[in-house]
Amino acid sequence: MLAETKPDFVLALGRHSAMAEIAHYLLDNGLPFLMEKPLGINAAEVLGISEKAEALNGFAAVPLFQRYMPYVEKVQAMIADGSFGTISHIQFRGNRPTSERYPQWGSAWMLDPAQSGGGCLRNLGTHGIDMFLHLTGEAAEVIAAQTSNRGLGQLVEDYAAVHLRSESGILGAMEFGNLFPYSGPDRAVGGDGGFTICGRDAMLSFGAGSIRVVTAEGLEVIKVEPAGPPSARMLRETLNCWQAGEAPPVTARECYRAQRLVDRAYELAGPLT
Repeated sequence: MLAETKPDFVLALGRHSAMAEIAHYLLDNGLPFLMEKPLGINAAEVLGISEKAEALNGFAAVPLFQRYMPYVEKVQAMIADGSFGTISHIQFRGNRPTSERYPQWGSAWMLDPAQSGGGCLRNLGTHGIDMFLHLTGEAAEVIAAQTSNRGLGQLVEDYAAVHLRSESGILGAMEFGNLFPYSGPDRAVGGDGGFTICGRDAMLSFGAGSIRVVTAEGLEVIKVEPAGPPSARMLRETLNCWQAGEAPPVTARECYRAQRLVDRAYELAGPLT
């Protein structure tokens, strides 16, 4: 198909177990691409893609669109001007509709760990862990992790809790799940999520379309209207960078940094029981 169509740019999806092969093919043939996370079935595969992209100066982007959530710019501005003081911890929660939706979408392979590399931790955890790394600007390690398939009884986990520690000691409490009961057409009730960053002098939380900032002076509530879906903004920004000859907004290397911690979380959590 690629030989016949000769595309300028490729949006690469596919099973996690096939992503590395596809990515290497695209890089070997000089085709710039945006590939869905997790970019491979484990961190080793993602590292191989990252190293090849860097060696060939190839354009290998990953759409970690949580970076475009409406609270991110406010958090970054407050970190830059020191509003938080010493930052203590960051919390991220993402609970999406039941993973029974995957067979309905013709993607039953998502429930097969041999093809998916895991459940909500591999799929959703990449976003939350990347946000922790992105906002702290530091490397991190996993200090504790738990996974469970108790809710849905599938071969992959439907809930994961991961605790991180950055180089400077910022803690991260991450929760990921596929246990939100509703999976209907109304996207306004399509999941349960939240974000909090807390420091000595300020705390910012985001949820239900509002940013809440608490300081010693009181509470500020900021209603936010996203400038379109974050995933669409991510796509536009990626294409803009490619057309300008710049590096992707999120590189394969950055995806690897998150996937390394996902792998470590699975190691610490141990097998599902």
